[in-house]
Formats: sequence, C-alpha cells, structure tokens
Amino acid sequence: MNLKESFDLCCGKHTLRLSKRTHVMGILNVTPDSFFDGGRYRVLEDALSRAHRIVEEGADIIDVGGESSRPGSEPIPVEVEIKRVIPVVERLVKETDVPISVDTCKAEVARRALDLGAQMINDITALRNDPVLGEVVAEYKVPVILMHMQGKPEDMQDAPCYQALIPELLSFFREAIKRASSAGVEEKNILLDPGIGFGKRTGHNLEIIKSLKEFRALGCPLVLGPSRKRLIGDVLGLPIEERLEGTAAIVAVAILNGAHIVRVHDVLEMVRVARMVDAVRQGEQYVEEYKI
Repeated sequence: MNLKESFDLCCGKHTLRLSKRTHVMGILNVTPDSFFDGGRYRVLEDALSRAHRIVEEGADIIDVGGESSRPGSEPIPVEVEIKRVIPVVERLVKETDVPISVDTCKAEVARRALDLGAQMINDITALRNDPVLGEVVAEYKVPVILMHMQGKPEDMQDAPCYQALIPELLSFFREAIKRASSAGVEEKNILLDPGIGFGKRTGHNLEIIKSLKEFRALGCPLVLGPSRKRLIGDVLGLPIEERLEGTAAIVAVAILNGAHIVRVHDVLEMVRVARMVDAVRQGEQYVEEYKI
C-alpha cells in the first residue's frame, strides 16, 4: 500500500510534491534557549550562514523559530519574537530559493513574516493560542502546520496522561481542522503534526511513531519532528549531542509509516536517510524517476 497520498503543497512560487518524495524541513532556531541549538544563531549573520548551509545540505523548507518551546519554557512578548525573527526572514526570502516557514503561534509575528514573503506557518498550538492567526493564514493563503500538544510548554511534561492516545489525537486533529476551516483556511493548506515530545511520555511518543499511518484517515499531509528528542535519550541512554542515529531511525520508520515532511536539525544526514527510504519504498518507480 502506498502511504503517500497525492498532496501538492503550494508555497508561493514553490510547489512541494509531497506524494513524490519525503520533504525535509531544516530547523533554524534564533533563540537563546532552544533545547539543542539555543544561542548558536542569535546573531543575524550566524543565522543566515546556518540557513544557507541548510539549503546546501538539501532542505526543502527552512523553519525559522524565535520562541523556544522546550519543556519548561515560558512565553515571550511578541515584540521580542518579532525582533528575533523578522530580520532573518527578510534576508532569507531574498537570499534563498526554498520556502520559508515561521514557527510561531502569534498572529502579528505571522503577518509581518508573510508580508515579507514567508510562505508557511508552523503553529505548535494548532490555532488555539491566538484566534486571529487562523484568519491571517487564510488571508495570505499559505499552508499551516497544526501540531498536537497537551498543555503548554511550561507544564506539558509535568504529568502527560491519556486514556486512549491515538483516538484522542485523532479527535484533537478533527477539531483543529474545523477550527482552521472556520477561520477560512483551505483544507489543502492544512498539515498535521502529532507533536513528538509535546505533552507525551516516551511510551506515548513511540506509540505515535508506530501508529502514524492511522492519521492518514484525516486526509492531510503529515509532519513529524523527532530530531534529537528526549525519547531517543530515554531509549538509548544518550545525551542530546549523541542522538543522531536515533533520530535517523525514527525518520526512517516515520517515512515508511506515511510522514510527508520531517523536521530536523541534522539536515544533510536526514536528507540521505529520506532519499534511501524513499528508494526502498518506491523501488523501481524511484529508479525511473531519478534516473539511477
């Protein structure tokens, strides 16, 4: 069974043919406190250098984030997020030729970024934090990623609990899709992310990865962000800086189970993983498509 439904995602002048191959979203955090790369790219030129490297390594999308969502983090004022994100977006839309996504749950940040030419919004609150954000997304007719999170970043890992994990996530996403549609967002522009590490214990995360294909019933492209997450450390007993192979394993399984986009820090390595898994999954079709 082919788990890659026919999804063509329009991002400005770019069309991402998600049914053809897995797409890789490269993470660019311009924050002082993100769990893996916090503080590395706070200076504009450092952020731009990393972004260009992300593109060179094969990323299909750059996801710029100005507010940490690591467990225990607290919200920041909109003015601070704008100051971090907007100068980076302004330069990237001029200097790169891939879609720029902005990881934000604030309508004002999204509007300013979209005005400059950003082409996607990634909202970890699934339009629950700022009801105006859905209207902004609809106005600009851009794709939006709706992520599941139990609780908020500051408390989401205190005591995550589910009676029936997958059914509860499916119900959450049905409501999120309705919320987006009510704001005017076209269904073709809705993507879903089950939120690995966001209000989940390790067992929950493993069950989501194992059961990812069940989310196909919702009819939207699937995004997964497992990059160097705590569950890898829990399973392998490794610190953040040694979780590359664990990330690769999850990415491979996620692709086989139907993920359309993987959101990662280690772009070069995960592009290679994605291409190899796509080749195995598609077989002769992949060989003919890419003339190998």
